[in-house]
Amino acid sequence: MNALRWLRSTFGIFYDAVMRFSRDDGWAIASHIALSILTSMFPFLIFVTALAGFIGSQNLAEEAVRILFQTWPQDVAAPLAAEVHNVLTRAHGGLLTISIVLAIYFSASGVEALRIGLNRAYGVVEERPWWLLRLESIAYVLVGAVSILTLALLVAFGSLIWTAVLRFAPNLEPLDQVITFGRFGIATLVLLAALFIVHKFLPAGRRTLREVAIGILLTFVLWVAAGVAFGSYVAQFARNYVTTYAGLASVMIAIVFLYMVAAIFIFGGELNAAILRAPRKQEATKL
Repeated sequence: MNALRWLRSTFGIFYDAVMRFSRDDGWAIASHIALSILTSMFPFLIFVTALAGFIGSQNLAEEAVRILFQTWPQDVAAPLAAEVHNVLTRAHGGLLTISIVLAIYFSASGVEALRIGLNRAYGVVEERPWWLLRLESIAYVLVGAVSILTLALLVAFGSLIWTAVLRFAPNLEPLDQVITFGRFGIATLVLLAALFIVHKFLPAGRRTLREVAIGILLTFVLWVAAGVAFGSYVAQFARNYVTTYAGLASVMIAIVFLYMVAAIFIFGGELNAAILRAPRKQEATKL
């Protein structure tokens, strides 16, 4: 009986989340997030490049790009990473003037898009002034840039240590796969940490880590599954995109992938909100 009750309760929560996702224009918000993330990605990476150059290491920017795309499907990340590389390797003489300010400002648009999606999902109304929200988004961009460069520095430093170790102990070379798995593990931890921070602090109001944990874990699991499925799909039908969109094929593939990722992200918030509403619904039913 308890198992049946648990199944009914779980189904009711998921059904509520799905209905709210549709009612809150989840698909439209996901489209907005996907486009905002894609358009803010290049300004953010330009800023990261300028910051890496300021501290005297351009290679850190490329390492940061590898970390960012580590969890993306290879067939999706490779074309986009090539375009990012073209942007990062060009000379940007005026980056440390007004252009870097604009890069930071436009990078914050992606953060604002995530905020809108989560506010809709959690059913909260933002009462803070727009300029304060924009400053907060810019702060997220700055912290994110410093964090990704710090992580890239640690990864690069670890690679140097591993290379030095192989010189003295070449028999350890088969463990390279362990190092590769470790890089993927680091990227995974960074992704989970980012999801926790975004769900807990970005939308209006405050929620505990326990209240957002289930939606975050489901988001991560669905992202992994969707990434594998979409990567396999692109590998089989990439020619269709090239035939239809020609030179824009890589951009369209990235938009479709980000759209799918954004929809899952919003649904994670809707699921958390549905879980928070469940006790109130049960009390209302008893009354």
